[in-house]
Amino acid sequence: MSKKIGKYLLLALFFFILTIFFLALKNDPRYISNDLIGKKIQNFKFKKLNGNNENLSHNDINKTTLINFWASWCYPCRLEHKYLIKLKQNTNVKIIGINYKDDQENAQSFLQEFLNPYDLIGVDNDGVESVKFGIFGIPETFIVNGDKIILKKFIGPLNQKNYQEIINIINK
Repeated sequence: MSKKIGKYLLLALFFFILTIFFLALKNDPRYISNDLIGKKIQNFKFKKLNGNNENLSHNDINKTTLINFWASWCYPCRLEHKYLIKLKQNTNVKIIGINYKDDQENAQSFLQEFLNPYDLIGVDNDGVESVKFGIFGIPETFIVNGDKIILKKFIGPLNQKNYQEIINIINK
């Protein structure tokens, strides 16, 4: 009798696992963060790159701001950097950089070598605070208005097309 119950329990467990497996196949595993557009950013706080105990927070956004998540080890970040410099030279948009999972000395060397387009730079050494922005890879860039509403998100390195789109958003 106990062998029969054991077989039924094993069969029930098998069908339970099989059901869970097929239900999971219907879920879309991709993380899409474009649903953040049009929503207010969450409160955030990053240590500043300068090494002092100062913080960079959501309160530093008081006009149209570009928030760029980058790292010195990130090759696509190097590719997009010229567009950030160009934005800094040709617009009055505030640019905030968030140095993501990087060594601070390497980040400062990167900025010395490629120039610094950022008005403010925060550091997220462990990536925890960046989760509030839905960051899952870098570079990622946001345009946020003075009311702290996300207007646009760019995933991957900025290019000439993105540069022009940013100019159009800024000039609205």
